[in-house]
Amino acid sequence: MSTTTATMGSTRKATKPGKAPRRWFKWIILGPILLVLLVQLYFFLMVCWYAYVDPSSTSFMRQQLSELRETNPDAKLKHQWVPYEAISVNLKRAVVASEDSRFAAHGGVDWEALEAAYERNNRRSKVVGGGSTITQQLAKNLFLSGSRSYLRKGQEMVIAFMLETVMSKRRILEVYLNVVEYGRGVFGAEAAARHYFRTSSAKLSPAQAARLAVMLPNPRYYDKHRSTSYLARRTALIQRRMRFADLP
Repeated sequence: MSTTTATMGSTRKATKPGKAPRRWFKWIILGPILLVLLVQLYFFLMVCWYAYVDPSSTSFMRQQLSELRETNPDAKLKHQWVPYEAISVNLKRAVVASEDSRFAAHGGVDWEALEAAYERNNRRSKVVGGGSTITQQLAKNLFLSGSRSYLRKGQEMVIAFMLETVMSKRRILEVYLNVVEYGRGVFGAEAAARHYFRTSSAKLSPAQAARLAVMLPNPRYYDKHRSTSYLARRTALIQRRMRFADLP
């Protein structure tokens, strides 16, 4: 009897270590999921914060400042926050007309624009446009990087939906116009107006506003090449479209 009991006891003890691998396997599965959820919670809390507090810097700003200080330790960005009312309606209309004509209507992602961009890229066998909305661009500028990957694009969409849920369209456009890149070390409408036209963002003319809007997809290039024929043609086109742009 005692021998049998001892044998059964040793068998039970021998099986206990087998639970440890199962426990580790569970955390291998759950750990990444919990990490992703925590990251999303962080983004959501930051979006809630920016709904009421003006961001002093963004992921894009910090990245570029770090690059500039590699060659000049004293480098500073050109950036000055101005309220929505102090930004020319010309620039608001121009940016919407150029970057996101359905801004006032979509919920953060313009699926029609994405499909059109996908077909256009396939025809040319290269990426010529991403179909990102103003909200998606803001998500990228605030929190992400300029790298191109499906993972980054997916995260951008998630944050875009957060922005549309928490912020009004007016607030989204206000933050976007104040943080978007307009050239190397130049961020926001006020800094752009002073950098290119030596005026305030409130006094931008329709032509000036249209030119700034056209520069947005590649601002560092157009900062150095300000008189290209494409820039002139596209500026004239956006100026004609501005009166049709719906603002929040």
